[in-house]
Amino acid sequence: MDGWVIAMMLFASTLLGAFGLWALLWGIRSGQFDDHKKFLDGAQFDSEEALNDAVRMERKREAILREKEKREKGYAPPD
Repeated sequence: MDGWVIAMMLFASTLLGAFGLWALLWGIRSGQFDDHKKFLDGAQFDSEEALNDAVRMERKREAILREKEKREKGYAPPD
Protein backbone atom coordinates (compact mmCIF):
# COMPACT_ATOMS: atom_id res chain seq x y z
CA MET A 1 0.00 0.00 0.00
CA ASP A 2 1.10 3.51 -0.66
CA GLY A 3 1.83 5.93 2.13
CA TRP A 4 -0.95 8.30 1.10
CA VAL A 5 -3.56 5.52 1.43
CA ILE A 6 -2.43 4.80 4.98
CA ALA A 7 -2.43 8.53 5.76
CA MET A 8 -5.97 8.92 4.40
CA MET A 9 -7.16 5.92 6.41
CA LEU A 10 -5.60 7.34 9.59
CA PHE A 11 -7.13 10.76 8.92
CA ALA A 12 -10.58 9.31 8.24
CA SER A 13 -10.55 7.07 11.33
CA THR A 14 -9.31 9.92 13.53
CA LEU A 15 -11.99 12.24 12.14
CA LEU A 16 -14.75 9.66 12.70
CA GLY A 17 -13.49 8.92 16.22
CA ALA A 18 -13.41 12.62 17.10
CA PHE A 19 -16.93 13.06 15.74
CA GLY A 20 -18.15 10.09 17.79
CA LEU A 21 -16.53 11.46 20.95
CA TRP A 22 -18.06 14.90 20.32
CA ALA A 23 -21.51 13.33 19.81
CA LEU A 24 -21.21 11.33 23.04
CA LEU A 25 -20.15 14.35 25.07
CA TRP A 26 -22.92 16.47 23.53
CA GLY A 27 -25.47 13.79 24.42
CA ILE A 28 -24.28 13.61 28.01
CA ARG A 29 -24.26 17.40 28.46
CA SER A 30 -27.67 17.93 26.90
CA GLY A 31 -29.31 15.16 28.95
CA GLN A 32 -30.05 12.80 26.09
CA PHE A 33 -29.34 9.79 28.30
CA ASP A 34 -31.33 10.97 31.34
CA ASP A 35 -34.65 9.23 31.83
CA HIS A 36 -36.24 10.58 34.98
CA LYS A 37 -39.57 8.89 34.43
CA LYS A 38 -38.22 5.41 33.69
CA PHE A 39 -38.70 3.96 37.15
CA LEU A 40 -42.01 5.72 37.78
CA ASP A 41 -43.46 4.48 34.50
CA GLY A 42 -42.11 1.00 35.18
CA ALA A 43 -43.92 0.80 38.51
CA GLN A 44 -47.06 2.34 37.07
CA PHE A 45 -47.46 -0.35 34.43
CA ASP A 46 -46.43 -3.33 36.59
CA SER A 47 -49.07 -5.88 37.45
CA GLU A 48 -50.31 -6.23 41.00
CA GLU A 49 -48.73 -9.68 41.23
CA ALA A 50 -45.31 -8.32 40.24
CA LEU A 51 -45.54 -5.55 42.84
CA ASN A 52 -46.57 -8.01 45.57
CA ASP A 53 -43.67 -10.24 44.57
CA ALA A 54 -41.27 -7.30 44.91
CA VAL A 55 -42.63 -6.51 48.39
CA ARG A 56 -42.20 -10.15 49.48
CA MET A 57 -38.62 -10.20 48.21
CA GLU A 58 -37.83 -6.94 50.02
CA ARG A 59 -39.23 -8.29 53.29
CA LYS A 60 -37.26 -11.50 52.86
CA ARG A 61 -34.06 -9.51 52.24
CA GLU A 62 -34.67 -7.43 55.37
CA ALA A 63 -35.28 -10.56 57.46
CA ILE A 64 -32.04 -12.09 56.21
CA LEU A 65 -30.14 -8.90 57.08
CA ARG A 66 -31.68 -8.82 60.57
CA GLU A 67 -30.72 -12.45 61.13
CA LYS A 68 -27.20 -11.76 59.96
CA GLU A 69 -26.89 -8.81 62.35
CA LYS A 70 -28.10 -11.00 65.25
CA ARG A 71 -25.47 -13.63 64.46
CA GLU A 72 -22.71 -11.02 64.23
CA LYS A 73 -23.67 -9.40 67.54
CA GLY A 74 -23.63 -12.73 69.38
CA TYR A 75 -20.25 -13.71 67.98
CA ALA A 76 -17.23 -13.24 70.21
CA PRO A 77 -13.79 -14.20 68.93
CA PRO A 78 -11.85 -16.71 71.06
CA ASP A 79 -9.29 -15.31 73.48
